[in-house]
Amino acid sequence: DSLMSNSLHPSSPKKAVHIIGDGCAALSLAARADELPLHQLTIVHPEGAPTPKDHIWGFWRVNGLDDAVKLARKDWNFWSIITSKENVLLSSDLHTYHALNRSKWEKNCLQLAKKNGVNFIDQSNLIDAPEAQVLDSRPPIVGANQMFQYFIGWEIKAKPGSFNPKNATLMDFRCDQSRGIHFIYTLPFSSSTALVESTMFTQKREPDIFFETAIKNYLNRYCGVSDFSIDRVEKGGIPLGRLPHVKSNNSGIGSNGNAIRPSSGYAFVFIQKQILASIQNAKSKKKKNNTTGPLLIKRPHKLVDLWMDEVFVTVLRLRPEVAPELFLKMAKALDGDSFAQFLSGEAGWWVRLKVVMAMPKYIFINALAMLITRRST
Repeated sequence: DSLMSNSLHPSSPKKAVHIIGDGCAALSLAARADELPLHQLTIVHPEGAPTPKDHIWGFWRVNGLDDAVKLARKDWNFWSIITSKENVLLSSDLHTYHALNRSKWEKNCLQLAKKNGVNFIDQSNLIDAPEAQVLDSRPPIVGANQMFQYFIGWEIKAKPGSFNPKNATLMDFRCDQSRGIHFIYTLPFSSSTALVESTMFTQKREPDIFFETAIKNYLNRYCGVSDFSIDRVEKGGIPLGRLPHVKSNNSGIGSNGNAIRPSSGYAFVFIQKQILASIQNAKSKKKKNNTTGPLLIKRPHKLVDLWMDEVFVTVLRLRPEVAPELFLKMAKALDGDSFAQFLSGEAGWWVRLKVVMAMPKYIFINALAMLITRRST
């Protein structure tokens, strides 16, 4: 009834907003519905949607993430980038790295959304409402040649003393590099429990056994762990680089609204930035003329960062063998605060310049020339 009253009657003081999909972006927006008093939000569960599985989202603490920080499972002041040649250890007390369980975040968002009067319906029960704004939060459609970040992660339990719970390993390239860019990501929750993830940046996904073997070998060789139990498995693929533009009457939001960072696959922090900007825009309109127009959903990345990311991903595609060196050079050029700011979209020009100066120039000039040529043809 509330859907009909708010969507079908033009005299309603609220603007109807239908959000297709009920994942991170949709629920993160719905949780803040109390900040949008002139909009009535409805979450639409899509037909055929897969059953959500729990996984870990990683992010650095920056402005606007206080709620996520409170719900985070653990945080780290230290994190490492490791290659066969060197180990760079970075630290920050201000921008700590956090691990957040998807299930905990979405459960909290769901409770807040229901408290704030958000409607929840199945797509089959959606009533046609031409005047309603439609936001599509389902995963984006990607091209056949898209580069992805593919991963399989095991949350394991081993003997006490197996892990250093004070230090997260963001990238350890001491693993099989024969099939492309490959690293191990480790989040130690205690000295005996950790999420250990085998990750690849590639266009062609390897079989599960490749990732699983890499995890076993890494645990045995670098953690001294051969006897362990697996409490949980997570796997997936996140598109990297520029996504194709999909023509639609609906606005995308979240990963479908260009929230994924093209060079890293980080999405959580940028989804929160996108939603915050949309709410601030709506509040500004309300303050000026009390209007109930559609929510404005913008890409949460600065143009200069997108340009740098596109060049970087082009280099990774052309020269995957140099990836360990490039990530190591970036880590060595920055301190912990700057590193966190750069990957969270908070960096200023000085930090960007440091990253540019640390990179091997000839490889990037070649990639830039290729991009320019491609655009001009």
